Amino acid sequence: MKAVCLMSGGMDSTTLAYIAKDMGYDILALHMNYGQRTQNKELACARRAAEALDAADFVEISLDYFTRFGTSSLTDMDIAVEEGTLGRADRPNTYVPFRNANLISIATSYCESRDGDAMFIGVQSGDHIGYPDCTPEFIAAMQNVIRIGTQTEKEIKLLTPFVSMNKTDILREGLRLGVQYEDTWSCYDTEDTACGVCSSCLSRLKAFADLGIADPIPYANR
Repeated sequence: MKAVCLMSGGMDSTTLAYIAKDMGYDILALHMNYGQRTQNKELACARRAAEALDAADFVEISLDYFTRFGTSSLTDMDIAVEEGTLGRADRPNTYVPFRNANLISIATSYCESRDGDAMFIGVQSGDHIGYPDCTPEFIAAMQNVIRIGTQTEKEIKLLTPFVSMNKTDILREGLRLGVQYEDTWSCYDTEDTACGVCSSCLSRLKAFADLGIADPIPYANR
């Protein structure tokens, strides 16, 4: 079996790729550069994870057209990344408009061209809800689009086992599988030392604290 794994270099997508490998899939690693602030760090982490998993392929795709649209602090350097909150966020400025639909569409093309069986994307809404393209309803709709819009004898499965989980549960699974979290990056804002105050840093730090272990990456604020 072959599976396209969207690998951002972050905690969730890396853990999910380990799960896909544990399920018996050969990994087709797909990394998207959409003009995000921490792209260089994310790419380096994604490559290391793909190598650790003995991925059959690693493809990097540029979607830097997102920088031309603006409105998101991840892709518009004139907008500061806001300090995060845990729980419900009202229209977080880190939301990239309809990003995951773009990512899943490209992953589907890749998967269909390689006669793949499944795609894994590490969307989750258990920590900070506010991203409409990370919900079970969105994923179900995209699965239907994939079914209608592909020319395959077998259905390509869109697998999102983390969609209703929180970071603590994800970390617990990753530790069981031996994920090297020192080679992952979650910060939205900085590449050398994680900021520790964006929503992604906060949820990651909380997960490690919940399990009573130290996060191995450096932080400006813990």
